[in-house]
Amino acid sequence: MTFQSAITFFIAIFVFSITPGSGVFAIIGRSMVRGAKNSIMLCVGMALSDIVYLIMACYGLAAIAAQWETVFLVIRYFGAAYLIYLGWKMWTASVSESDGVSSSKNAKNGFASFLQGFMISASNPKVIVFYIAFLPSFLDVTALHGVDIILAAVIAFSALLLGLTIISVCASQARRYMKSEKAMKGLNRSAGSIMALAGCYLGLKG
Repeated sequence: MTFQSAITFFIAIFVFSITPGSGVFAIIGRSMVRGAKNSIMLCVGMALSDIVYLIMACYGLAAIAAQWETVFLVIRYFGAAYLIYLGWKMWTASVSESDGVSSSKNAKNGFASFLQGFMISASNPKVIVFYIAFLPSFLDVTALHGVDIILAAVIAFSALLLGLTIISVCASQARRYMKSEKAMKGLNRSAGSIMALAGCYLGLKG
């Protein structure tokens, strides 16, 4: 991969990362209520799951992924149900519950957020099709070496994480304008609705 190809690859993956979808909606919903800091692990989980697909595409494992359709379906429905549950929790949360979270609970929530993000991306095997069609434009897939794959994975992970983090930070800015209890409750319900809709989208998409 040349330097120009690497830059183009980074930009293309960055644009792909901010394309609206269930993952982006989940990040928006979480960031609006919890802030960008509490959405970091969600972003990391989504980005890392995509990298797994990228590596699978590099090694030509699309055929194997296609045979796991039932597994992907179960993961997708589980992830969708979890997003809807989180949406309901956000909708019914009091303002104090939104603001006060202990450090131990933050650590536990961080791991749960990582798994949630990983499952959201993992539930969409079409991502591997995207990479299979996409990678030949930037890599010589007939002569791939381990270094090439590592380089592509690092570039893709950086671009994905940057795009998702920017979305998270932008969404979290809405909190700055929500000072009253009524406004915060409205923010909770708006974010909860977005999260629940993300779950519905994840569960119903073909």
